Amino acid sequence: MLLQSISTTFTSTRFSTLKTSPFISQNSIKRSTRISAQILTNENKFSVSDQSLESRGFNLHRTFEELDLDQLNTVFVAVGFPKRDTNKIRIALEHTDSLLWIEDTRYRKPVAFARATGDGVFNAIIWDVVVDPSYQGIGLGKAVMERLVEELLQRGISNIALYSEPRVLGFYRPLGFTADPDGIRGMVYSRKQKKR
Repeated sequence: MLLQSISTTFTSTRFSTLKTSPFISQNSIKRSTRISAQILTNENKFSVSDQSLESRGFNLHRTFEELDLDQLNTVFVAVGFPKRDTNKIRIALEHTDSLLWIEDTRYRKPVAFARATGDGVFNAIIWDVVVDPSYQGIGLGKAVMERLVEELLQRGISNIALYSEPRVLGFYRPLGFTADPDGIRGMVYSRKQKKR
């Protein structure tokens, strides 16, 4: 997917993470290690427990076998992403290292989703964080993000980055994400012509 409206790369220091970059400094890596003691390590520390989600009619999923890609695409479009070819979505998910989505069990549809790709050892980038607009504001986005970041950290991945549009920066900041402390800026290659 070509990233269309990426403005800045953000990273988490709360969760012991720094921006994925070949230019990362040794001091950043040491700082990342020192912060690792602050990692959320158990389900009771999540802002919304699994039991609370279940009691409210939501199921957590970590694979895409039961995920209806057309319904996921509907959520993408509802939050302003371009409509995507479902075959390409499937290929992207097959090449995804970690994913988590929340299903509304009453309607059997996805209402929140996020995924991460990376090298499986050092670096991960979080993509496609979405919550159906009619389900926003009840903690589902936070529930997905907390668990996805925790899963990556439990696998030993210490550099986690994400791309964000300016209008949703307020969502990521309370989760511990911040502009790269070393001032490194992300860049995006695109063959699309720039609008003038």
